Parts: sequence; C-alpha cells; structure tokens
Amino acid sequence: MDYLEQVERLAELIKEHRNVYALTGAGISTASGIPDFRSPGTGLWEKIDPIAVSSVDVLHNNPRLFYEAGFSRFVKISSAEPNPGHRALAELEKLGYLKGLVTQNIDGLHVKAGSKNIWEVHGHLRTGYCLGCKKKYPFEELVQQVELKRIPPVCEMCHSILRPDVVLFGDPMPSFFFELQHIIQAECDFMIIVGSSLVVYPVADLPRLANKGSIINHQPTDYDQRAEVVIREDISKTLGDLLHLLKEF
Repeated sequence: MDYLEQVERLAELIKEHRNVYALTGAGISTASGIPDFRSPGTGLWEKIDPIAVSSVDVLHNNPRLFYEAGFSRFVKISSAEPNPGHRALAELEKLGYLKGLVTQNIDGLHVKAGSKNIWEVHGHLRTGYCLGCKKKYPFEELVQQVELKRIPPVCEMCHSILRPDVVLFGDPMPSFFFELQHIIQAECDFMIIVGSSLVVYPVADLPRLANKGSIINHQPTDYDQRAEVVIREDISKTLGDLLHLLKEF
C-alpha cells in the first residue's frame, strides 16, 4: 500500500472499532522541538546518559548534579507547545473516535492540546513535590529557585529537597498504571501507537493487551509484525490526514 492507502485503511479500522485508544511516545513531540531518545544522530540518549544525571539515585545522593546537569532539559520541555499531531489526537477524542490516550511523554502537550481522557504514565511537569512532607508545588517554583541558584530547591515548610512530578529512572510506576493495564485489556479493541519505539517497559507491553493495533513511527518496532497498518511518514502530517478522512466519513 502507498501512504494514502495506508491512512485510508487506518481510518477504516478506527471506524470499525468501538474502543480505540492511542499510545504516544517521544516521536510525536519532536515537531514541538523536543528531541526523542533513540533516533540515529538526533536522539537525546546519544548525547547524554539520563541515568547519570536524572535518576532517583542521583537526586538523593547528588542533588546538585541532578539540578545542575539534568534539570535544564525538564525546563526546556515544559515550555514547548503542542504541534498539529497533538491537536489532531485531541480532535479525534472530541469527535468520539478516540476513547482515551496513554502517553509516555512528560511534556504535557496532550493536555495543552485539549485531550481529556489521558494517562500520563511517566508523570508531567506541571507540578513538583517535597521529598519530606510531600507538599505539592507548581513546577515554576522549582524553576525559580534553580534560576536563583538555590540548588537544590527546598520546601518552604520542612526544608527538604523538591523534585519534579515525573517518573525518574529508579522510580516505581504510578499506582494508576495497574488499573490502566486492566482497562486496556478489558476495553481496548484497537490501539493507535504513535511515535513510540516500544522498548520501555512496562508501557511497551500495553499493545499486547489490546486486541489489535497500528503503528505510526519512523523507526521499526517489535510490534510491527502484529500491526494491522504500519506508517513511516511524518507523524503530524499522518495524524492530520487521518483526522481529515474521519471528518469526511
């Protein structure tokens, strides 16, 4: 099939199923200026080892390194804006074609784009919290303290270290993830996988729990052989064309 035939087939599959969910990874946000992790030549992990600067161990044992070497990436991500791909998925939900959206991304761009039924399984950058008393803070509070060279930023109540509300290397998955696995297994009859290499577990196991699925991603994944449709074109363009076709049905 050529590109247009692939998008048309994907639109038909979405129309044929009642409970369609999307799973998105870093690839959907590259058009918003956020590098993905594994693309050859541009992937973030080719330039920096995130475990060396952005893990739970580093946060607890060397918080200055965490905030001086790893935190600037979070700040940049938090200022990004949604691209047409994010907005297309939000519109598909609004039109009733998409029942829910699971994202591995911490950038919050699906929320900014208007998606409502969303699981941010690796957290987000809207808030942070105190490691001691667990008091919540706007993420901007962490940014302001770092900009003022108050490193690491600390809680105004108990003076313990503050951390962003994201799942770091070494953190457990959020408690709602296990409920999400049950929902996908019980309800999802078709999953649209967008911009994910499907190598980070346990999230990469979610497509296996769905009945059927499709892939929109530049790089091959281990799920490609099982997918009904695999599209390797520009993600924003593909989702925009898909939205256009579904609006015409």
